[in-house]
Amino acid sequence: MKSETLGRSVFAFAVVFVFGALSMGVTWRQSRAFETGKALDSLRQEVSVAEAERVRLEQLIQVLESRQRVVPEARDRLGMHTPSGNELVLLLPQERAP
Repeated sequence: MKSETLGRSVFAFAVVFVFGALSMGVTWRQSRAFETGKALDSLRQEVSVAEAERVRLEQLIQVLESRQRVVPEARDRLGMHTPSGNELVLLLPQERAP
């Protein structure tokens, strides 16, 4: 009788141990998934911030390259002016001799 009770106790302990180990494994896996999800959210936020900065810089470049900005800067810094009609010279390509 005693060996039969001991066998059942060992079997019950083994079953409880296996279920406990499995539940700990599931808990560990879920915590890792949660940490990975948080890292992914953080990276997505960084990408969004970088994309917004890129758009802002592209808009700034468009403003800085615009004619309304370049012409006054050229006048101030380089002493350039917009030519009048009689100051324009058209250079036409010359025909090459064979």
